[in-house]
Amino acid sequence: MSLSIEQATIRDIPALVELLSALFSQEEEFTPEPKKQIKGLTKIIDNPEIGTIIIARKNKKIIGMVNILFTVSTALGERVALLEDMVITAPFRKVGVGSQLLTNAIAYAKVYGCKRITLLTDKTNETAQCFYQQQGFYLSSMIPMRISLD
Repeated sequence: MSLSIEQATIRDIPALVELLSALFSQEEEFTPEPKKQIKGLTKIIDNPEIGTIIIARKNKKIIGMVNILFTVSTALGERVALLEDMVITAPFRKVGVGSQLLTNAIAYAKVYGCKRITLLTDKTNETAQCFYQQQGFYLSSMIPMRISLD
């Protein structure tokens, strides 16, 4: 499959919002809110020190995306990354697009000095969990907890 893997630009935001809408429609904790997604995508794309959005294109159409966001771990004393919002359009799942995107995201994080990548998946999304484990991710003994500050 001939794919182009590259960093997203501002002009890619409408297609990225569509991908996020599909992703958030299947997640338990999130719902699509295009205005908020546009705001978040713009902040990431306009500020490379925050992270990047890596996309997969086939025939000029975006068919997948993944975000890498940076922070610093006090435990490691080094930069680490959060992998968020990985989504592939349904017709291109299970044909290697996700693996190519993830491989590229991991390489990107390494180039930027990250010593660890953490991600969250829905507890019920066993397909995603198996995919990430096949790519070298493992279950952590840590559990996520949140507080909304709205």
